[in-house]
Amino acid sequence: MTPTSETRTPRSARALLIAEGDAEVLERYERHLRFERARSEHTIRGYLSDAVSLLEFTFQESAESEKRGARDLTIQDLRAWLAARAEAGHGPTTLARAAAAARTFTAWLREAGLVELDPGRRLRAPKRGRTLPHVISAVQARDILEEAESAAHEKVVGSQSSPEVDPMRVRDAAILEVLYSSGLRVSELCALNLASVDRQNRTLRVIGKGNKERIVPLGAPALNAIDRWESIARSSFVRDEHEALFLGARGGRLNDRAVRTVVDRAAREGGLEGHISPHTWRHSAATHLMEGGADLRSVQDLLGHSSLQTTQIYTHVSAERLKEAVKQAHPRA
Repeated sequence: MTPTSETRTPRSARALLIAEGDAEVLERYERHLRFERARSEHTIRGYLSDAVSLLEFTFQESAESEKRGARDLTIQDLRAWLAARAEAGHGPTTLARAAAAARTFTAWLREAGLVELDPGRRLRAPKRGRTLPHVISAVQARDILEEAESAAHEKVVGSQSSPEVDPMRVRDAAILEVLYSSGLRVSELCALNLASVDRQNRTLRVIGKGNKERIVPLGAPALNAIDRWESIARSSFVRDEHEALFLGARGGRLNDRAVRTVVDRAAREGGLEGHISPHTWRHSAATHLMEGGADLRSVQDLLGHSSLQTTQIYTHVSAERLKEAVKQAHPRA
C-alpha cells in the first residue's frame, strides 16, 4: 500500500500517518457504529480512537518497503499494539477495553469483506481486576434528595412574600429522583421524552444501549417530582415546542454534561465529599435494591444489562458492605 501522512480520520483535525485508503475504511467503520450498531457518541469516539491508534502503530512499525494498513492486519500486529500500550503504562482495565475495541474493528473488517480472516478472534488481554463501584448509602441518598427538594422551594432572595419555587431547582430535584428511582444511565435520562412517562402504570419507557427499549418502574416520589417539574417549572425553559422531558437552560434537550453538574452540586450541598457522578447514583440504586432483597434478574432488567454477569457486581458490593459493617460492629470480628 502507498503510505500517506495527510490522511485524516473522521471527526479529527490532526493528520494521521496511516496507509492509503484507511481513512475511507475508518469513515465506513464510523457509519457502521453509528447507523447499524446504534452506538452512543461516547462509544463511537472510543472505538474510533482505538482503531486509529492500531492503524497508526501498524503503519509506523511496518517496513518502509511494505507499509501495511487495515487490510493487512495480523494477530501479531494486534498483540504488539497491546504490548506497546502496556509498556506505556496502561493498566489491565484499559488494555481489556482496547482489546475489545480491536476485536470489534477486525470483526467488522471481516463482515465488510475487507479481509478474508478475522485476526482479532484469538486476541486476549490481561484479566481485569474486579473494582467495586463507588456507592453512597441509602441515608446519604435520602439526605441529598431532601436537600434538593428543599432548595427548589427556598424563598427568593429579597422577597417578602411566601416561598417561591426556583424552576431550575425543581428540574434538578426531578432529575435526581428519576436517576435514583430507576437507575438510568445519564444518556438514557437525557433521551427521555414527555411521552416516555406512563403515569397510569407508573413506568418509564427507556431507550438503552443498542437502541433497545425497556420498561422500568417509577417510584411515587420520582413521579411526583416529574409532575411538579411539568406543571410549575418546565414552561420557564420552553422556547419552542419540544418533546424532551428534561430541558436545558436554553430550551433544548438536556445534555449529559448538565446532568453531571446537577448531580455533583447536589452531592456537595448534601454534605458529601469527593466527586459524585450520575453513575454513582445508578450503582447506588442497584446496590440498595440488592440490600433490600431484590433478586438479581430483576436488577438486571431494571438496569438494562445484556449479561447477568455484569449485574453480579452488585452482589459483591452488598457483600463488601456487609463485611465492613460486621467488622465495625461485631465484638468478635
